[in-house]
Amino acid sequence: MNQNSTPKHFELPPLPYDFNALEPVISADIMRLHYEKHHKGYVDNLNKALDQYAEAQSKQDLPAMAALLAAIKFNGGGNINHSIFWTNLAPENNGGGKAPEGDFAQVLNKEFGSLQNFIDQFSAKAVAIQGSGWAWLGYNKTLNRLEIATCDNQDPLSTKGLIPLLGIDVWEHAYYLQYKNVRADYVKSIWKIINWKNVAERYQKAAAK
Repeated sequence: MNQNSTPKHFELPPLPYDFNALEPVISADIMRLHYEKHHKGYVDNLNKALDQYAEAQSKQDLPAMAALLAAIKFNGGGNINHSIFWTNLAPENNGGGKAPEGDFAQVLNKEFGSLQNFIDQFSAKAVAIQGSGWAWLGYNKTLNRLEIATCDNQDPLSTKGLIPLLGIDVWEHAYYLQYKNVRADYVKSIWKIINWKNVAERYQKAAAK
């Protein structure tokens, strides 16, 4: 970004289905709140922070620039994470929960023994996250392998050197209206609407880079 440039504003990506499409796993009320309030909030706050950063940069105000980096990371990560999350889900009548096939299924079985073993390992890590965060299946380009990882708050998976394939949001706003404080029930149910086709496409793209 040069000193005279105006940062390009990010936009809330379109939701690929109706708010009620993921019921009964995720209610329309949760989806509306999650998308229109939380995700939109990350996008709005990211744009605000980027504008402030550009202004500070134009003044060569390094302390102000440094102070804004946390907001950019948090809100930028929130936008990145949720933009992936929505595409990682699909209605049950439109492929949600259908087991992965092809090359990705073979790689998943090789790494974890079976789809169920993967789900069990992933779910355990997701449920065990303290406070707010995300559980991820990522691709390690250097080692050419799949890895399960967790991230605090809205930290994007790229901060751990992995390419995100599948993410599950375990912030309370993702499930509390429906599952109360029982995160394990939410994590158990969400596998019914995982869009494995999307995850496989992300793997193919990451492995080809």
